Parts: sequence; C-alpha cells; structure tokens
Amino acid sequence: MARLIAFNKPFDVLSQFTDMGTQGSTRKTLSAFIDVPKVYPAGRLDRDSEGLLLLTDDGKLQAKISNPRHKMAKTYLAQVEGDLTDAAIAQLCHGVELKDGMTRPARAKRVAEPDWLWPRTPPVRYRKSVPESWLELTITEGRNRQVRRMTAAVGFPTLRLIRLSIGPWQLDGLENGAWREEDPKKARP
Repeated sequence: MARLIAFNKPFDVLSQFTDMGTQGSTRKTLSAFIDVPKVYPAGRLDRDSEGLLLLTDDGKLQAKISNPRHKMAKTYLAQVEGDLTDAAIAQLCHGVELKDGMTRPARAKRVAEPDWLWPRTPPVRYRKSVPESWLELTITEGRNRQVRRMTAAVGFPTLRLIRLSIGPWQLDGLENGAWREEDPKKARP
C-alpha cells in the first residue's frame, strides 16, 4: 500500500532531503523533520513559503498530485502588501497575464487575518505606513512561484504564503514542523 505523509513545512526549509547548494551550506531540509525512508515530495513548496507539503513512496500517486495535467486544486493563504481591492480579486478570478502566459482563472477572496496562524521566524516585515491584507487563493496550475507572481501582477506583492490544501488533503490541525500519515486513496476518483 502506498504511503502518504502530510507535512506542515516551516518557513526557510527546502522541499528536499539534502541541500544541493554551495558546499558548507547549512540550509534546513526535510531531513530535519521527517525520518521516513523512501518518501519524496509530491510537488514543490518554495523555501520562503509555508504549509502543506505531501510526500509519498508511490510514483503514480506522486505524479497524480504534482502533475498540472490533473488540475488538482491547491489553496493558499497569502498576506499581501496593500489594501486589497475588488478589482484585484476580480483580476485573479479571471486569470492574470504573467511573463510565461495567462494563468487559468483562480478562486480568490479577501479573508480576515487568521487567529490560528503560528508565528513566523523571522517575522514578516511590518511598515506602519503600508496596510496589509489577507487573501485566500485556489489555483489548478503549478507554475514556479505562481501565487507570488499573480499577486504582484495585480499590484499586491505577497509578504507571507501558506498552502492550506492540495486536492482533498488539508493542513487542518497540523502543527508547524509536524507531519502525519494520510489516506492515499483520497486521490482516486
């Protein structure tokens, strides 16, 4: 039976088990948190992003989760710079023109700052003169740094990004830096 792990990836952790950077690099990797043999990330989550990362030992399941052809929805919580406008939300819902082409339409809505969110180390920069907003955004693509590029394209750069869900799997109740076993059968239609 396939194994599937949900991990709440902290900020400043690479989504891989070894650091292939410069020699002597001390960047944190998944190996600091997960001691399970033969599981690999199903998709990516940038070093400066947080939240749900799925890992599996099943190649077919890994492809189903991470291949954009399957259009598995991914939902993010983004803290953005500025007072988010209805026009920006509408633009995100319609699709945004990026350097590598138009994005698929997204589901986007303004949300209140969550009261359950863990503190980030280091904290997000705070500027008294610039307001911040929170946005929930669901996409069905997996372009490199897509959410950050989309929010910047509509005039609201992302300050903090947390993935809440991938398809049927949710971050709910998973402490930052912790992992749990999940049911891989949820991926089946």
